[in-house]
Amino acid sequence: MIVVTGATGNIGTPLTRELAEAGHRVTAVSRHAATVPDGVHHRVADLGAPAGLRPALEGAKALFLLLSGDLHATGANPADLVREAVDSGVRRIVLLSTLGVVTRPFGTTRVAMRALEDTVRDSGLDWAVLRPGGFASNALWWADSVRTERVVAAPFGDTGVPVVDPADIAAVAAACLVDDRHTGAVYELTGPEVITPRGQAEALAAAVGAPVRFHELTRAEARAGMAQSMPVELADDTLDILGAPNEAEQRVSPDVERVLGRAPRTFAEWAARNAAAFR
Repeated sequence: MIVVTGATGNIGTPLTRELAEAGHRVTAVSRHAATVPDGVHHRVADLGAPAGLRPALEGAKALFLLLSGDLHATGANPADLVREAVDSGVRRIVLLSTLGVVTRPFGTTRVAMRALEDTVRDSGLDWAVLRPGGFASNALWWADSVRTERVVAAPFGDTGVPVVDPADIAAVAAACLVDDRHTGAVYELTGPEVITPRGQAEALAAAVGAPVRFHELTRAEARAGMAQSMPVELADDTLDILGAPNEAEQRVSPDVERVLGRAPRTFAEWAARNAAAFR
């Protein structure tokens, strides 16, 4: 049995579905009640309280560990989740980390994530670590404005990074969870090309079949908007990356193709598959 945490998110949803369709027994874990594919067992658990994961781990052989905001919860100790997995008899962990542990290693959250990577490595279990860069699905921030005004408003319109489709992250995770060849691997996951916000607006226009205007925000305007839904420190950190990505953050990694035997999906493909959100 394979346990998938964050099972209702942009990565967990396609990962759960892919594993179930391949015939694996899957337990989907999320913080709230959710609808999951037929044949998939669902458990509600708050990863900020690691003992709550214990019932979901009974009989599990592999764990996909996606922490999201739980890593930053007051008093949280994500290493306890790894210990719960070890004590429950799990034999393999696939950890979703971030490319930032390499490209900008000194931020508080990235120091914590790198420490968790080390805990996974030292756990005695089989393991793999996935380090994605920016997600194509971050474009959903623009869904309301594209639907209502046909506009994408963003800073740094002509500065890009190779955003990755979350479905590709899920596919790589599925391979790592079931295939021994990926044991001990660290994969950096990106899309196949650098794309700018202006280019993303053009791709969204093609996906919805209507013109989409790009409006460039100042950094201050973007910061004010982002601070409504995330800590100011995280907004500043994100804007630092978007405004001045370093060479490592703009590098197109071969790892998705190395694992899946095909090129990663483009942002345009992601936009076409998710066009309904923008119409």
